[in-house]
Amino acid sequence: MKTTQSTVACEALIGGHWCGSSTGRWYESLNPADTGDIVAQAPLLSTEEAAQAVEAADFAFSRWAETPPTRRSAILWEAADLLDARRDSYARELTREMGKVLPAARAEVKRAADTLRFYAQEGLSFSGETFPVDDSNSFVFTRREPLGVVSVITPWNFPISIPARKIAPALMTGNTVVFKPASDSPLIAYRLVQCLIEAGLPDGVLNLVTGRASEVSGPLVQDRRVRAITFTGSTAAGESIHRNAPLTTRVQLELGGKNPLIVLDDADLTKAVQLAVRGGFDLAGQACTGTSRVIVHQDVYHPLVDALVTATRQLRIGNGLEEQVDVGPLANAEQLKTVLHYMSLGQEEGAKRAYGGDRLLEPPMDRGYFVRPAIFTDVTSSMRIAQEEIFGPVISVIPAESFEEALRVANDVEYGLSASIVTQNIEKAHRFIKDIQAGTVKINRTTTGNLIHAPFGGLKRSSTSTFRESGRVGLEFFTQLKTVYYGF
Repeated sequence: MKTTQSTVACEALIGGHWCGSSTGRWYESLNPADTGDIVAQAPLLSTEEAAQAVEAADFAFSRWAETPPTRRSAILWEAADLLDARRDSYARELTREMGKVLPAARAEVKRAADTLRFYAQEGLSFSGETFPVDDSNSFVFTRREPLGVVSVITPWNFPISIPARKIAPALMTGNTVVFKPASDSPLIAYRLVQCLIEAGLPDGVLNLVTGRASEVSGPLVQDRRVRAITFTGSTAAGESIHRNAPLTTRVQLELGGKNPLIVLDDADLTKAVQLAVRGGFDLAGQACTGTSRVIVHQDVYHPLVDALVTATRQLRIGNGLEEQVDVGPLANAEQLKTVLHYMSLGQEEGAKRAYGGDRLLEPPMDRGYFVRPAIFTDVTSSMRIAQEEIFGPVISVIPAESFEEALRVANDVEYGLSASIVTQNIEKAHRFIKDIQAGTVKINRTTTGNLIHAPFGGLKRSSTSTFRESGRVGLEFFTQLKTVYYGF
C-alpha cells in the first residue's frame, strides 16, 4: 500500500480485529478541494468478508444484549468524551475528506458526541409499560428487547453525525452493528469506530465494513441474521434495499428531498433571502433537507430574486480549511457531473440561469470540484430541475399567484422531507402546517437542520414513513415488544 505523510491508512473491523482486505485491495479517499491530496486509504472488502462481519455481530449479540444498560451507557459517554477531546483534528480530517467548511465540520463532530450522550441517557429510561386489568391476580406488561444484528448504511454528506444517530440507539438498546459508511468518507467513520472501541465495546459488537456497495451490501441487506437495516441515502438505493431485504428484516429508510421554501407577499424579504441562501448553499447544497425550490408570491417575486442574486454573489467559495470560506467543493466527481448536467438541462427546459452554475477553474480551484452556486428563474413546476433531486448548490425560483398555488406547487413533487414558509400571517402558517406534505415543517426557519432530541423523517418517497430517527422515538426502531400476561 502506497501512502504519503498526510494519508491515513484506515482498517476494517471484524469481530474485534482490525484488518485490511484479504486480497490486499485498497481504495483512496481524495480531498474534493484538491484531488491530488489523498486523505485516506481503506480496504476494499469482499462479499465473504462482509458476511464474516455479520457472523461476528451475530455471535456477539447474546452477550451484549445481557450487558447492563448502565455499562452500555458508560461506553457511549466515554466515546463522546473521546470525540470531544479530538474534535479539532477530526474536524480537519472531515473537511479534507468531504469538503464542508471547517466550522461546520467542528459542529458535526460535536453533534456526534452530543448524540452519543443523548442516547446514553435516554436509553436508561426506555422501557415497556404496564396495563390495568380487572383480575387482581394478573399482571400485564410489555418488554422492549433488542432485535439482533443491525446493518447501518450511511452517506458521505454528514459522515459522522448520521452514523452516530443510528449506531448509538442501536447499541444502547442491546443490538450489535455492522456499519458500512459511504466510500467517499471512510476516515471519519474509522475515527468514530475507534472511539467506540477505545471506550470499551466488546469484540464483535460493532463491525466496520468498507468497500464498494456492489461487493459488500449483499450480506448486509439479504442475510436473514440481519434483523434490521437503517439506511440514509438516495431514493433509488433505498428502494433497492427495500426490495431485497427479507420479510423478517425491519427496514428504516431516510431518502431524498426536493424541499420548498415558500415566500408570501407579507414576508420579511431580508429574512427570506437569508433562509434561502443558508438552506440552498450551505454544504454546497448537498443536504437531503436543503432548499432546492423557492416558491415566491408574484407580488414580491422580482425583489426577492434581485436580493437573492446579490446575496449569492457575496458568498466566498474555496477550500473549507481556509478561513472565511462560505461554500466548499462538491464531494466527488460524480456529484460535479450531476450538477453540471442539471445546469444544462434547466436551460434546455426554458429556465433562466440568473446567476452562477459554472465550474470554477481558476487555480487553485481547478484541482477540485468547485461550482458557483446557481439560481434559476422562470421555473415551472413541471420542469425536471423543479422535480428531481439535484443534491447541489442549485435553487429554482418559482412564481405563485397565491398562497394556495404556492402550497399546491410545494406538494407537487414525489418527495416530502422538509418544507418551510416565510410569512407573518398566523392563519396561513397554520394552514401550511396542516396541508404541507412533509415530515419536517418549519415556519420562518430554514429547511435544513433538526434537533438531536426531536424526531426526524420524511413522507412520500423521502422515507419508508415507519420509524422516525432522532429523539427518544429513535430508540423504537431498534427494539421489539413482547406483551406478557402474568398470573398469580
